[in-house]
Amino acid sequence: MTTTAPTSTARSGAAHLLTALAEDALGVPLPVRLRAWDGSETGPADAPVVVVRSRRALRRLLWQPGVLGLAQAYVTGELDIEGDLAHGLRTAWAAHRELRLRPPRLTPADRARAVATAVRLGALGPRPAAPASQARLRGGLHSRARDRAAISHHYDLSNDFYALLLDETMAYSCGYWAAEHAAFGPADAQRAKLELICRKLALAPGARLLDIGCGWGSLTLHAAQRYGARVTAVTLAREQAAYVREQVRERGLTVLVDVVRQDYRDIEGGPYDAVATVEMGEHVGDAEYPAFTAALHRLVRPRGRVLVQQMSRGRVAPGGGPFIEAYIAPDMHMRPLGDTVGLLEGAGLEVRHTESLREHYVHTIGAWHRTLEDRWERFVRLVGEETARVWRLYLVGSALAFEEGRMGVDQILAVRPGPDGDSGLPATTHTWYEGLERP
Repeated sequence: MTTTAPTSTARSGAAHLLTALAEDALGVPLPVRLRAWDGSETGPADAPVVVVRSRRALRRLLWQPGVLGLAQAYVTGELDIEGDLAHGLRTAWAAHRELRLRPPRLTPADRARAVATAVRLGALGPRPAAPASQARLRGGLHSRARDRAAISHHYDLSNDFYALLLDETMAYSCGYWAAEHAAFGPADAQRAKLELICRKLALAPGARLLDIGCGWGSLTLHAAQRYGARVTAVTLAREQAAYVREQVRERGLTVLVDVVRQDYRDIEGGPYDAVATVEMGEHVGDAEYPAFTAALHRLVRPRGRVLVQQMSRGRVAPGGGPFIEAYIAPDMHMRPLGDTVGLLEGAGLEVRHTESLREHYVHTIGAWHRTLEDRWERFVRLVGEETARVWRLYLVGSALAFEEGRMGVDQILAVRPGPDGDSGLPATTHTWYEGLERP
């Protein structure tokens, strides 16, 4: 039986007033314990503790109710979860599912009570400015200029930041955890993923590969070094392009690799033997995705292969979500896997194989999060505490979303059929996976 622990202040403390207001709006008891800036505390003794450190957090929620207001208060440190953040978020999501919580529809009387409570707590005031870490984009949705700004917001945080977070492969996408023994780590999982992609694309010496959204070059470098492929690596991010060019020079791959900083809509050349786009399609936009799939079809030769690794969300909540779109990947759009398959087929590509990596992303993000916590002080010195808290919330929340199936990630292999409809693929594909369990 859940009990309410005794409190150190009177029933009129800030925590009690806030809890009463929230429970009136939601119609159910809060699933967390609340501690306020005045020392008052109330709620189930065995529940995660939400700490409201200042009246400013309440003011944010009055001006921006819902997920975004909570995120703003968290990243600024005005609101916190004591102990394990993942446990706190898991508890909140469980309550959301089990109690079917929805954003409250406030009546005029509800709003009047909220204002009265805010006045009583001294929290009424002008709208707080958005945190500095929140994206501020201008221009038409998915215009070239806005897309450049959106990509820069996330990927140009600095190469030093990503080098601190990622393993030596610098792969910032879902790994392939092909083995469970302790010696198989994050870098092994990334190399297994890169190897799997190259095998699915049937790369061979001299094959022309187009890597759209090449990131820090993990696939580009693997394909050139291991397979002798001639790679055109495309990215919009300035920091990424500089890093990949440096790696190409250091590894003596200038004959095989060309790094181009440009929009996918401006790619020319081809046809390529293979095209890969690893977790880049989420940035394209919903209305623009048919043109993107048409470009994939145009850029690959007949019987050439296309590999799309892409995150997905269900029909109930497509898009990126308020927090991710505001702080991590502005203008991101995810859709159900079936919709993406349909768009690829609509462009004339034949989808031959799909593979879910959802559980693999739980492991991948978990490794990134452990690195963040282990190196917390270094991250704070590099980017500041607010940005570090953004990434803590992002990684913990994303891992939970993949764990609970609210987000997915898949590899989709497609071909551009030849004139006679021939795909050029073998009847069986089991050889893709042979030996991947060895780190």
